[in-house]
Amino acid sequence: MSYKVLYQAGQDEIEEKKSRFIAHTLPVTSEEEAVAFLNKIKKEYWDARHNCHAYTIGKNNECTRCSDDGEPSGTAGRPILDVLLREGIHNCIVVVTRYFGGTLLGTGGLVRAYQAATQAGLAASTIIEKQFGHKLHVTTDYNGIGKLQYLVAQNQIFTLDTQYADNVTLDLMVPEEKFKDFCVQITEATSGRAIMDSEDLEEFGIVDGEIIF
Repeated sequence: MSYKVLYQAGQDEIEEKKSRFIAHTLPVTSEEEAVAFLNKIKKEYWDARHNCHAYTIGKNNECTRCSDDGEPSGTAGRPILDVLLREGIHNCIVVVTRYFGGTLLGTGGLVRAYQAATQAGLAASTIIEKQFGHKLHVTTDYNGIGKLQYLVAQNQIFTLDTQYADNVTLDLMVPEEKFKDFCVQITEATSGRAIMDSEDLEEFGIVDGEIIF
């Protein structure tokens, strides 16, 4: 099962009827980290009328919180949180700072503005999809390497390393849902000559085509 997390923080802002909405995002894995970031933003933007926020922590949104920080109930914190839940983004806090521009936006206008600011902040961030998979080490002779590389490409498996010696060893990262079938394909393609060794299940993500753990 894969899920999306915030990987790198971002910042952006929108303007609505002369009110400025400044969104900051940060990856967090605990409520303490989220609260510390919120306090940092409040200190930095001490002269703003509102610093509204929402965060969700855990693969299954085990911890979610939101606050309107003085805006009419349900017009800021919950709309921010709704964007995170709708987009399926985990381990993330969003703080939207508002500088009042002198014109009331109404409840609908506030909801739209806070959601738009949240989306802008997320667009300026880096979001990755975390997956579960096994590191698989496959050793084959030089006659089998072409078949193995074909299977890797066909199944869109990630190659971590390739070692050439008397035989060839490929270090692969195989998503959990593909693992059993991929091992069967290797056995069939190499007539059982390939030697396979796998490691325990772990999480990984892809950033700019590179694997991160």
